[in-house]
Amino acid sequence: MLLHATQLLLGGLFLYLGAEWLVKGSSGLALAFGLRPLVVGLTVVAYGTSAPELTVSLAAVLEDRGAIALGNAVGSNVANLGLILGLTALICPPRVEGGLIWREIPVLVGTAAVVPLLLLDGVISRLEGALLCAASVGYTAWVIQSARRGAQGGAAAVARPSPPSPDERGAFAAAREMEIDAERAGAPGGRGKRRLALITAVGLGLLIFGGKVFVSGAVGVALGVGMSERLVGLTIVAVGTSLPELATSMIAAARGHSDIAVGNVVGSNIFNVLIILGAAALARPLAGSPAGMAVDLAALGGVTVFAAIAMRTERVLRRAEGAALLAMYAAFLAALILAA
Repeated sequence: MLLHATQLLLGGLFLYLGAEWLVKGSSGLALAFGLRPLVVGLTVVAYGTSAPELTVSLAAVLEDRGAIALGNAVGSNVANLGLILGLTALICPPRVEGGLIWREIPVLVGTAAVVPLLLLDGVISRLEGALLCAASVGYTAWVIQSARRGAQGGAAAVARPSPPSPDERGAFAAAREMEIDAERAGAPGGRGKRRLALITAVGLGLLIFGGKVFVSGAVGVALGVGMSERLVGLTIVAVGTSLPELATSMIAAARGHSDIAVGNVVGSNIFNVLIILGAAALARPLAGSPAGMAVDLAALGGVTVFAAIAMRTERVLRRAEGAALLAMYAAFLAALILAA
């Protein structure tokens, strides 16, 4: 048991370091090859926050442990909204940008609703996985195009240079937070393309290795304490892969940038369904039944709808609503324990 717990901790550390180095190197390369900072912030940084979940889910499904991959995606989304967004609101109630309300939040609710629909026949097939991955590409293109239109509209409205749009401010701020986190994780500096390519490669290697070690440790812990793979995926693996987002969101909220945390959580939940579930099912079909996952799916739907309503009503997520999200997450964990 001690060996498996050590694997779990070391795997989590490698996932954290790998994600930070990968984002730093790949975003630096993208800028070096001429991509706009806005595009980098909305693509490389956004996808990078879901890198640990993606790596762990792929490692699990390739070892024929699809229950961990499915539980990881669903459990991470519940943890992102209940735990991370709840704590963020308690620390510093965030304002919610208008663009997030009309664009991302409907997609957030839609992706949560898609999960039980995909499982109606008991399996997420390779075709459905491919469709989810294609939807992520289309969604990313739509976000970039919407942000560009907003920036161009602001520039055309006045003769002097306009201030950055909310999308640009959010992307720049998120990219800056990621840069700070990468420095904290020990990623080396420098702007040369070869150096950035090496940082990217090392980050990717750490992610792949960390994912395998983390899954091995999680399975060992599950067998040691009598937990099912599904329960491990929903709890230990889900929280473990969400730790980088938790740390980033807490630091951003403590610095008064809690709006970054909102965008980070919402975007991560969307990508967790489209990319993580999509890529995992593409590698190997994922089995699961709505009846057997009733608690999981009810928690995912409930916390998503509550968070969406709370963010849309007054465009501020208040402390009382943050406390309610935390209570919902605690109730979810209690229900899992009682049902085990």
